[in-house]
Amino acid sequence: MQFFIDVILPLPLDKRFTYSVEPHEAEFLEKGMRVTVPFGKSKMYTGIVADIHQNPPEVYDAKPIHQILDKKALITEHQLKFWKWISTYYMCAEGDVLRAALPGAFLLESESTVKLITSVDAETAELNDEEYLIIEALQRQSSLKIQEVTQLLDRKNVLPVINKLVEKEMVALNQEVYEQYKPKKVRFVRLAAVHSGEAAMHKLLDELERAPKQREIVLNFFSLKAQSSKPVKVKHLLQKSNSSAAILKILIDKGFLEEYFIETDRNIYSGEAPSSELLFSEHQEKALREVKENFENDEVCLLHGITSSGKTEIYIRLIQETLEKGKQALYLLPEIALTTQLIQRLQSYFGEKVLVYHSKYSMNERVEVYRHVLENDEKGKIVIGARSAIFLPFSDLGLVVVDEEHEGTFKQFDPAPRYQARDAAVVLANSFKAKIILGSATPSLESYFNAQHHKYGLVELNRRYGDVLLPEIEIVDIKTKHKKKLMTGHFSDRLLEEIKAALKEEEQVILFQNRRGFSPILECNTCGHSPQCPNCDVSLTYHSHNNQLRCHYCGYHIAMQKKCMACDSNDITTKGFGTEQIETELKSLFPNNKIGRMDQDTTRGKYGYEKIINAFEQQEIDILVGTQMLTKGLDFRHVSLVGIMNADNLLNFPDFRAHERSFQLMLQVAGRAGRTKKRGKVLIQSYNPYHQIIQQVSTNDYAGMYKDQLEERYNYQYPPFFRLIRFTLKSRDYSKTNEASDWLAKSLGNVFKQYVLGPEFPPVARIRNEYYKNILLKIPQQQSLGKTKTVVHKIMTSFRAIGAFRSVKVIINVDPV
Repeated sequence: MQFFIDVILPLPLDKRFTYSVEPHEAEFLEKGMRVTVPFGKSKMYTGIVADIHQNPPEVYDAKPIHQILDKKALITEHQLKFWKWISTYYMCAEGDVLRAALPGAFLLESESTVKLITSVDAETAELNDEEYLIIEALQRQSSLKIQEVTQLLDRKNVLPVINKLVEKEMVALNQEVYEQYKPKKVRFVRLAAVHSGEAAMHKLLDELERAPKQREIVLNFFSLKAQSSKPVKVKHLLQKSNSSAAILKILIDKGFLEEYFIETDRNIYSGEAPSSELLFSEHQEKALREVKENFENDEVCLLHGITSSGKTEIYIRLIQETLEKGKQALYLLPEIALTTQLIQRLQSYFGEKVLVYHSKYSMNERVEVYRHVLENDEKGKIVIGARSAIFLPFSDLGLVVVDEEHEGTFKQFDPAPRYQARDAAVVLANSFKAKIILGSATPSLESYFNAQHHKYGLVELNRRYGDVLLPEIEIVDIKTKHKKKLMTGHFSDRLLEEIKAALKEEEQVILFQNRRGFSPILECNTCGHSPQCPNCDVSLTYHSHNNQLRCHYCGYHIAMQKKCMACDSNDITTKGFGTEQIETELKSLFPNNKIGRMDQDTTRGKYGYEKIINAFEQQEIDILVGTQMLTKGLDFRHVSLVGIMNADNLLNFPDFRAHERSFQLMLQVAGRAGRTKKRGKVLIQSYNPYHQIIQQVSTNDYAGMYKDQLEERYNYQYPPFFRLIRFTLKSRDYSKTNEASDWLAKSLGNVFKQYVLGPEFPPVARIRNEYYKNILLKIPQQQSLGKTKTVVHKIMTSFRAIGAFRSVKVIINVDPV
């Protein structure tokens, strides 16, 4: 009897592929296991078993699998269903979801290896120097990977050399699959068994009388053993005895000490014992009660709590109750920067039950978190992470918390799947019949709309914890200040006055400018030319710390120009300003104070965020300048003043969500001020102080903003009244992009009539030498989403069948942000 399996491959393919398996293999296999399978002429891939059956494929002969990689399933049934939903809803391949969902170490891929054909005599063959080097190396070791040959010959393209050796039948090319995950092993030492008695120990010390450094290591080893029953780490022993690894090696070689290794976790909590003290205000108690009441009727509850109202404590209490029921909890955050503060808070309550999962963690760390969650052991009960944490293999999820649910960073942009983690989390929770709470001080219009229409439960928490007052918000008209010559650089006299007052009181200041770099435009005053990126349609941004002009889209950079590139004039100036320029100005205005900067340039690396946040918390930084990273729910106790440097560049953006987003950003950054007894202050600098959104921010009028924006969305047919699908076409050929987008827009227009907008060029129409064009499809509420996507699929199949458009790539983005 013949058995077959359907496999999901980590490739953007529209369907699963079928492979044949032996009856005994079919008996052992289960859904969710990994298998390596041949695909194409010579490639090997790791696939996931999605189904086991007895129906042979009709169009092709099923190839046999190469090997089974797991003893038990790595992917749960829940995950497979969830992947299917994501690929269907967000219109992408299951292979794309697989790539996003699994840490890369689980996805083995073939890599060519070169092996020597044993019957070869290298001495008699005619070889050039490079070929001889390869053969000589292969005589010393069984095989070489392509990258090892590259290092050996110190040249990039080694394939021609290897091909010549293959033609001469001296070497063979094999496709070999290799495992990437390596467990972390810690090196320990113990006393050799022969020296374990007391007499033997004294004899050993006498023997080492003439080797004082070796004797020192042994004495320190005994003292460490006396202090603790734990095994002795090599690292600790060397530190304590202030010795080198070479001396320790002598002791091991002599047989006095033995070394051994123990596999250990990379994610280890090393803190104090957890505390369970949670003091609630009566408003928090009331909100918690209401959340639980809502949970009885609805699975989803929206918690609209103003900044610093104590939403995190409510989440902690809910997580605690979930753990008591023996279930798992997932805490989603929009930004890695936030995890550092929250991990500490959660660990102080739950100790080592808290696992962290996000992209700044190494591959091996993510593999370990994945395994803990899969095994649902004590360490895998609470996961705190960025959007990709929704893909972890939960088996008994009881609660999902989506903090700062309005954030755009919950939406994945590239590569596919372009999912919205908040919406996907609602579906994930629903599949486990788990409860989900969405929290924000400024909820997204869509979530608030759902709550108003009783799709979600709604709980309001409108008092700050400890009855701390909301900050006082003042708007500064910089147009008038410029006329009256009251500006110093980009600072108005009012802002400088307030900064000086705050610093005098030994309090901290946050300044917000949503643009990194020193200055976005360098302009010649003689001819008006500004240096542009050769690969993208944007001007280069000036970064002063390395004196470079840099493109924020493709990374192209050149040295700062001393004179105009077009007319050789020396009269060049910078226009606009970024965080770097604010930092430079502050250093000259406040030379005695410590200035910090937090943006994409300063937070690279795994601990980049942590260092800056910790320094600011410990008051090592007096003034912190930053981009939107600062607006997320960070809790700083000593900030009394927040300055928004220029509110206008947030508002004047060509996007239907611009006003909602700028309201959220400004109110969120304002919420960082005055989180203790003293009332904080917020200054908003603007050329247009009477703008409706700025006025609504100053009075904290979320309801007014919601009402106005909802009316506009209704009039212009945007979410939450209409669903959107955006098609982005890109190619290196300008006319091909135009032709393809016209064809696609016309085909969509034949079916969907007036609901197709475009094609049109986006604000930045060329990135990395590729031309972009957008088409927007609007879907009214009464129209079936499933049927719409079926039609889109058919149109896309016809589009891909046209040979002329083969080079044009189409990106489908469902619910674009």
